[in-house]
Amino acid sequence: MTNPSSQALKVQELSQNRPTRFSLIPDSSELGALAEELGLLGLRKLRFEGEIKADGKRDWRLDGTLGATVVQPCVVTLAPVTTRIEEPVTRRYLAEIPEESEEEVEMAEDDSIEELGATIDPAAVMIETLALALPLYPRADGAEMGATAYTEPGKEALSDADLKPFAGLAALRDKLAGDDPAEG
Repeated sequence: MTNPSSQALKVQELSQNRPTRFSLIPDSSELGALAEELGLLGLRKLRFEGEIKADGKRDWRLDGTLGATVVQPCVVTLAPVTTRIEEPVTRRYLAEIPEESEEEVEMAEDDSIEELGATIDPAAVMIETLALALPLYPRADGAEMGATAYTEPGKEALSDADLKPFAGLAALRDKLAGDDPAEG
């Protein structure tokens, strides 16, 4: 994936005593390349700010905030849909990843944990966070899916009511009980 303003920080050069702050604001050419790669119609105002600090003797923690304005095609009409994204970000870089035991299978995996390497790259975290925060099914105001019916030529297509047989039974029960709403 394109890595705008890649400023991977060497872990050995980070201060153990004070946070290392970062602020990434990609330029227009980087925004365009990233928008194309993510399948967006447009990407504006992308900003990722935060800090990296020691978390114990060997581990590190990145805390930040991602803000972006994205334009995606509506899943129904393909009209442009603009969405503002504000996302808090936490990554924990661990020198040793804890082993999962069989007893922990029911617990959700902590997706903020990554194995500590030689560098920490805030730009890579920014791109990953943006990709995961994008709306999956953006919709323009008032856009609704219409009913679609497929069938063989010469035959009647199934309707939603045909697929709900108990609704027909309820209507029959009401009619037999003398509560036919159509007679009302």
